[in-house]
Amino acid sequence: MNIPHRVVIVGFPPAQMLDIAGPVDAFSAANDLVKANGAAAPYEVVLAAPEVGLLRTSAGFPLVASISVHDPDLKADTLILAGGEGARRSIHNRTLVDRLRSLCKTAGRVGSVCTGSFPLAATGLLNDRRTTTHWAHFGEFCDAFPSVLLDRDALFIRDGKYQCSAGVSAGIDSVLALIEEDCGRTLALQVARELVVYLKRPGGQSQFSSQLATQFNTESSSRFAELLKWMASQSREDLSVQRLAARVAMSPRNFHRRFTEALGTTPANYVQTLRLDEARRLLTDGTLSIERIAARSGYASSEAMRAAFQRHLQVSPSEFRLRFRSTGSR
Repeated sequence: MNIPHRVVIVGFPPAQMLDIAGPVDAFSAANDLVKANGAAAPYEVVLAAPEVGLLRTSAGFPLVASISVHDPDLKADTLILAGGEGARRSIHNRTLVDRLRSLCKTAGRVGSVCTGSFPLAATGLLNDRRTTTHWAHFGEFCDAFPSVLLDRDALFIRDGKYQCSAGVSAGIDSVLALIEEDCGRTLALQVARELVVYLKRPGGQSQFSSQLATQFNTESSSRFAELLKWMASQSREDLSVQRLAARVAMSPRNFHRRFTEALGTTPANYVQTLRLDEARRLLTDGTLSIERIAARSGYASSEAMRAAFQRHLQVSPSEFRLRFRSTGSR
């Protein structure tokens, strides 16, 4: 009889619900798919918290922790620390941090979702290791843990037995990589299909930190919202201020001013973001040469694209492709 791999997810009240529910659903889908083929479920998933019972969440709906992290019998093959306001606060509870350190040392694998990286880093076990967290908390994280090497673009990243993921939904990306490691690519693909998500999502989280902010600002201007939708499909074309201004029937000078006010960035910077995102998508999704990707993304040359990658992402296109096409970090 196969013994299921024990996954313990730790929530800290108030916890971010999706940080817990996303990984749980991914592991549950893997169990269901394997059992449908007549085999034993590969995972046992347990929710733990500082106290047994109702676990408050930021969504207002409680979850139920079946065991306390302080229970001496608690053991995990894979330990995952969920994020949320409670996770960030927990770093000041030395008794809790000491217990988490002990659990991390005995677990075969340790992960975090979103700001679950805070209590994990507080244990000291991430010192001199590469990690990531939610982009909105980069500054806070670096101030609190200067000895941890923060990757600001990874959706998730693996360093030794520690695998940390960025904000909320990136926890699913991270768990899919764990499922692929444990059970193979075929099952991981089936789980991704079941959840209607990418197995390997294109790009890194910097695309979300910059463009989501832009989208929020754009909602106040339906004229620019339509223009941005059009621009997204035209990254390889001429997107000069003159052409964009003509499309919305404005003078170039007035367009530049209004666009910058509405989106918080200049037209040239926004076009650069579009082209970077298109290049990153092509680098992660296919096998086109760097030269062809540069042309398809609207760059004048592959050297121009390399310069843009170094300036904005601090990696070359080739390095980006190697990083984001691996299952160890994205």
